[in-house]
Amino acid sequence: MRKFTVHTGIVAPLDRANIDTDMIIPKQFLKSIKRSGFGPNLFDELRYLDEGQPDADNSSRPLNPDFVLNNSPYDQASVLLAGPNFGCGSSREHAPWALEDFGFRSIIAPGFADIFFNNCFKNGLLPIVLKEEEVRQIFAAVAKLPGCEVKIDLQAQTVTVLNGEAAQPTFTFEVDGFRKKCLLEGLDEIGLTLKEGDAIRAYELRRKQATPWMFTDIENAGA
Repeated sequence: MRKFTVHTGIVAPLDRANIDTDMIIPKQFLKSIKRSGFGPNLFDELRYLDEGQPDADNSSRPLNPDFVLNNSPYDQASVLLAGPNFGCGSSREHAPWALEDFGFRSIIAPGFADIFFNNCFKNGLLPIVLKEEEVRQIFAAVAKLPGCEVKIDLQAQTVTVLNGEAAQPTFTFEVDGFRKKCLLEGLDEIGLTLKEGDAIRAYELRRKQATPWMFTDIENAGA
């Protein structure tokens, strides 16, 4: 998992409430569990004018010219700005996979669905909850200067709008200390376990010496 320390990127405005996981990545794409390759089908029903299918060639599909991610510079955005209750609906982990595969590092919204919120941290995405009025301020800044960037400092827990003005608005956000540490160090659940590899191997050796009969069948099965 990629570390998240300080990130600066273009913010794409998606001013809608209750964006559910089926809208983020439609159900027909859930057949794959590769965790990669979902970026071209992110927001598929909003992004294209036809119905997408798994393993289809997206390069020739008709694009919706009114959808924000189909227009420059938002096709290069790495921060998504959205409305309340982002990620509601089913618990599919494919939703953060698709967002990360597109290139997003963070989503800013007034609130998130709990399961989606948790899944983001497990996949290297930083979901940031700001007050409704603060999110509206960022929407206003993007409308005033399309393509403006935000700087997210996870250690300081701040979001700064880089709008070209001398007084650049900065907002603070809360994040669980354990999740913050995992993102700063780039550790998912597997990475956390592997950090204790020496201790795990030492424990297994002690168990094998103390109860060798428990390991006989395992060793014979691998022969």
